[in-house]
Parts: sequence; structure tokens; C-alpha cells
Amino acid sequence: MLQSDTFSPSHSGTPADAPGVPAFLSVQLIGSLRIRRGDTVLNARSLGGPKPRQILEILLLSLGTPVSKDRLIEVLWEGHAPAEALPTLESYVSVLRRNIQPGSGKQGPLRTTTGGYVMDATMVDLDVFRFDQLLRQAQQSAPETALSLLHEALALATAPLLGDELLPAWAEDERELHSSRVLEATVLAAETAAALGAVSESIEWAQEALAMDPLNERAWLARIDGLERTGRYAEGLQNYEKCRRAMVKELGCAPGPGLKAAHARLLQATAESEGELSDVLSALLVLHGQLSRNVAPVAASASPQLVRQSLREASHVLNSFLVRAMSAA
Repeated sequence: MLQSDTFSPSHSGTPADAPGVPAFLSVQLIGSLRIRRGDTVLNARSLGGPKPRQILEILLLSLGTPVSKDRLIEVLWEGHAPAEALPTLESYVSVLRRNIQPGSGKQGPLRTTTGGYVMDATMVDLDVFRFDQLLRQAQQSAPETALSLLHEALALATAPLLGDELLPAWAEDERELHSSRVLEATVLAAETAAALGAVSESIEWAQEALAMDPLNERAWLARIDGLERTGRYAEGLQNYEKCRRAMVKELGCAPGPGLKAAHARLLQATAESEGELSDVLSALLVLHGQLSRNVAPVAASASPQLVRQSLREASHVLNSFLVRAMSAA
């Protein structure tokens, strides 16, 4: 949740609470609703009831874009509007104006347009709007600039959008859309950190992304690549297997080419290291090369006698390992 000191002050030197002075608003929709108008802080209970509050939230989520009265009626009453919906809507807007821009009438941030209403983007500082702007800028920037922008964006996204708006279906839809953008920013932060060589940071961002979406292939790839680059081959293999099982179970498909390539590199790196596991993997790689007739170096460049000897050694390693594993069980 944002702290109150993150809200911007009024744009003018005149107190924003003064009668007749158009009110500049700083608004928090991520987490609990909070509005700052000069020295006055408003919350969800300060807006005249659930419907006026929802009108404000809907207009803020379309900041700078008019929303028709028909659309507001449809959303507010979920397709079951009462006969007096239009005058009721207009009365709610009047209540809302008195609370967020007292003394300003129709000259404050909440404006009337032809057939609807709009929140004036020049008079509102909105956290979710800033988040979206930062993400768009990061997507179009060089890695160094992008990572800084993503840090700033993700510092805003520390709670669900409209976190205390529990009932309306439209709010849940907006929350899901915002969550998808937060996920995109988190995955992009992992990829960007990796591109800059900040591998530990990349792994952490990837883990955060996977906590949000355990099936996100880009996040798995960033995490597994990071583990590979830090020499944590066994952990990388464990992560790949966890990813593979989740995808097969939930999506009915195997990981994509990028993850498969990372998996092959991890197997090769583990086979080239020291220890019993490396011996087993080396044997498996030899057998796999023979069975698949892929680019197995020993099969391509060695004599048939050497090939047979390599296969016998590989089989011996595997048999010994399996006998010990069965005895331990």
C-alpha cells in the first residue's frame, strides 16, 4: 500500500480546500482507496455511499476518457437498472462532486461531457495510471533505463487494485487486468536484470512472477537461466522438472524450446562436473546419443570398437547406480 507522503500536493499556491478553487486530486486505487485534496484526505467512507464511490472508481480507471451515462448505469446495476436509474445516477454524481471538489461545482476534476462524465487527467495524479505509464516506458527503453522504471512501477504495485472493493463483478475484472500487467512488469524485470548481469535480482523477480503465475514460461526460463549462470545446476534441473510437471498436468503440453535448451545445457554442465551424479548423467547422455542418433560426438568420430566400449561403460555406471538406489530403498 502506498503511504500518504507519496501523494502529490496541489498544483497551485492557493490551498486546494479553499472555496471555489478547483481541486487537484492525488488518488490511490492500489490497495485501499485514498484521495488527497490539499490537506484533506478522503477514504471510501467519505464519498457519500457505495454507488458514488463506484462511479468515481470507474471514471478514474478511464482517466481522461469520457464514460457515457448508459455505460455507468449498465455497470453500476449489472444490467438490471431500475426505472429511475438516470436521475439516480445524476444525483449520485452530485453527491460525489460535493465530496471530492466542494465549491468547484462542475469545474473540478469530475467534468460533465456530452452524454456522460470524465475525470480530467490534468487534475488527477492516479497511482494505477502512473504504473501503466512506467510499464509502457520500460517496454520501450534500453535495459538500464527499463530496470529503473520497472523498480518504480513495482514499488507502486504492492497490493491488489481496488483492494477493499469486494462485491462488484466489474471490480474483479479490473483487478485481474491490473494483475496481468503487474505480472508482465515482474517478468520483464527478471529478464531485464538478467540482460544487465544482475543474476541474483533476476532470480528473485522470476520467483515473484512464479508466485503470481506458476505456469508462466518466461518466468521459469528467467529463473532456470539464472540458476545455470550461478552454477546451481542441480537446482536448475529440479526447477525444470517442477515446471515440466506443472505444464503437463495443467496445460497438457511440454515446456517450449527455450526451456528445453536450458535443460539440455544443465544436463551437460552437470555431466561435466564431479561426483556420482555427473557420472550417471554422462552415461545417460552417451546412451541418449546412441538411441536418438543425434549429434553424439563419440558416435560421429570414434571407431565402432570405441563406441561399444563407451556404451558398456555407460551401462555399467547406470547399473551400479540403480543397484545402490534399489538397495537403499
